[in-house]
Amino acid sequence: MARSVRRRRRRPHRLLKLLVLLALCAVFFWWSNHSLQTDRFTYRSPRLPAGFDGCVIVQLSDLHGADFGEGNRELTERVRALSPDYIFLTGDLLDRYRRTPQSYAVELGRAMAGIAPTYFVTGNHEWALPDVPGLKRKLEEAGVTVLSNETAVLARGGDEIVLAGIDDPNGYADQKTPEELAEEVRAACGDAFWLLLAHRNNYFEDRYSLLGADLVISGHGHGGLIRLPFTDGLVSVERTLFPSFTAGFYEANGGEVFVSRGLGNSGPSFRLFNRPQVAVLTLERG
Repeated sequence: MARSVRRRRRRPHRLLKLLVLLALCAVFFWWSNHSLQTDRFTYRSPRLPAGFDGCVIVQLSDLHGADFGEGNRELTERVRALSPDYIFLTGDLLDRYRRTPQSYAVELGRAMAGIAPTYFVTGNHEWALPDVPGLKRKLEEAGVTVLSNETAVLARGGDEIVLAGIDDPNGYADQKTPEELAEEVRAACGDAFWLLLAHRNNYFEDRYSLLGADLVISGHGHGGLIRLPFTDGLVSVERTLFPSFTAGFYEANGGEVFVSRGLGNSGPSFRLFNRPQVAVLTLERG
């Protein structure tokens, strides 16, 4: 009889421990998907003009309509505190599964353009929603420079570099190819140092690495969604296992890419051990 009573008394304690464990798991899951992480990286090149030594770039990618504070105030203040020279938005601000309104991207773009010169290239999700030309026009009106298979000249410290940006392959079938854009850069600027904004990380190895850019800057990979030790992420956004080129620097075919883990989730996906990332890239000569 005494043993039976002791057993009954233990059950509420076990239930309480289980509830506490579930609550901790829920908090960790929320934190993994909604808590901003600022990560700093350095890109060094002897080809970098001296005027750009120490140039700070903030890259925001793959928001998919995520909100960090009301009106993305937390994200905006985080970026402002970093005092960037330039801000690069590398696609998928919108999400086709959530039917994110264009106003979301426009307001974010306006906030970023109020901090530093801001440049945008489309991702695949922008093209899965209607009226991409209208989105581009509204972003331009908000102060963002949209690079649609185009180039811009960046100036700092008396020197210049070239910034090129390509539309996502989901764009118009007759759009200028990345190879054509790279040829235009070489024809107009010779052997100038240049950066390429290109949304899709998984196109780097077989295509973008061959274009001759000093550094390609991409997103799309979401860090492999679930980051485990000794892997580059568990699942790609295409739902293949153990992807590569998902976070940080990589080299292939003599080219180099930097890939952001991004900030949001698309549709029903989620992150684990892979917090939303504000990527800070410092350029150094040497």
